[in-house]
Amino acid sequence: MATEPSPRTGNPTMDPASLYREEIFTDRAVGTLRVLTPVTADGAADSSRPTIYTGEAQLMTNMGPLPISFDVPAVSLSEAVAKYAEAAKEGVAHAMRELAEMRRQASSSIVIPQGGALPPGGMPGGGKIQLP
Repeated sequence: MATEPSPRTGNPTMDPASLYREEIFTDRAVGTLRVLTPVTADGAADSSRPTIYTGEAQLMTNMGPLPISFDVPAVSLSEAVAKYAEAAKEGVAHAMRELAEMRRQASSSIVIPQGGALPPGGMPGGGKIQLP
């Protein structure tokens, strides 16, 4: 989105200066465009802020569909429709990079045994052969 949400507090309040009207457009075949039109607190269009166009698609994986959201740089709905395919490709590429980074981090993580720290002197046994 355009701005990061504020830290969560015990008393959630909406910012009347950051309101958007949301509309969804789809061709029912390829994708969905979410259009966020800025509005004032009384619901009138706010021309001082830009309209946000967000594309949505699904990437089929062996675990099922993975929803992907991506910004579409546009100033009108027709421009957003025309730029949807290129923005979707970039959105999928970004998702693939994130998945690869998550896999890399998971494979290089250090596993700490249950119970916390190692005993003094390291792991017991030390690799020496012991006879009964």
